[in-house]
Amino acid sequence: MAGLLEQAGYSPAAMSHESPPDRHIWIDGALVPWGDAVVHVLSHSHARGSLVFDYMSVHDTERGPAVFRLDDHLARFIHSTELVGLPLRQSAEDLRTACLAAVRANPGARVVKVQAYLPSVEIDVVPEDDHVAVAVAAFDPRADVVARKPGTPYRYRSSVRIWLEKERKQRRPDIMHPHAKVAANYTSPMVAKWRARQKGYDEILLVDEAGTLAEGPTTNFFLVDSAGTLRTPPEQSVLLGITRRSILELARHDGIPVEEVALRPEDLFAASEAFLTGTSAGVWPIDSVDGKALGSEVPGPVSTRLRDHFQRVTEGGDPAFAHWLTHTDEG
Repeated sequence: MAGLLEQAGYSPAAMSHESPPDRHIWIDGALVPWGDAVVHVLSHSHARGSLVFDYMSVHDTERGPAVFRLDDHLARFIHSTELVGLPLRQSAEDLRTACLAAVRANPGARVVKVQAYLPSVEIDVVPEDDHVAVAVAAFDPRADVVARKPGTPYRYRSSVRIWLEKERKQRRPDIMHPHAKVAANYTSPMVAKWRARQKGYDEILLVDEAGTLAEGPTTNFFLVDSAGTLRTPPEQSVLLGITRRSILELARHDGIPVEEVALRPEDLFAASEAFLTGTSAGVWPIDSVDGKALGSEVPGPVSTRLRDHFQRVTEGGDPAFAHWLTHTDEG
């Protein structure tokens, strides 16, 4: 058996190398060592893609670690479980307590990932055992995951090279609503981004079934037109990103004109600047599309203004948005 595992790339040394020391994951009320937080390979969520998740950032402030828009993320998480039909038994307050406990138990955490999944081994598409487990992981993605992977080191670029999807995305809401953060919804974007990476690009910008611009696989999309108006696709067919919502609120607060409107590829190529947003990305300027430079400067003035304001908010430096931060001493 050991030989078969090694042939598949699972050596004991490699597995231990990927387990960060002293990290614990909250699972159904107990803190479990990182390496012990496992489910069976035949579990329903592994086989059927039924795992629901949300992902939020943790920031250092003068008062200590704080989770960004925790309650908004949990509201979206609960809504996703409802869209998928998972019988979640924890309340929003239960989940809030779990997230803060996980952050306290894992000093230096930069993100929190909360997951709801069906751990039982199942044959039918509808599980006989409908117990939904909840796991909350608080960790540093670069130090605890990326740095422990063998091979090419993680490279972060301050701006992003975009490949525009050439095939219309056929994500049908009658199969799975695009607002649901469920594992199955990420298979098609994964394939598309993989192809973009093979072409030498950092990210892909997906289009919807009408050929209008939609979003990245894990990001939302904004552009600034020649008149200085911030524009982004409407929420009907994109994930309701918490960072997306935050940027819209900050823009309106700062007097930047905003439009949520259908956008065509030609709108992107004519834009003065553009950027992606997300929990990991923050405000991530786009420097080129399909190899063609975008705008006269990267980041542009609107992108820079919003990026700096957003960073100031996450650090606790703007009293007007202090309510977006939940400190670990609150629970």
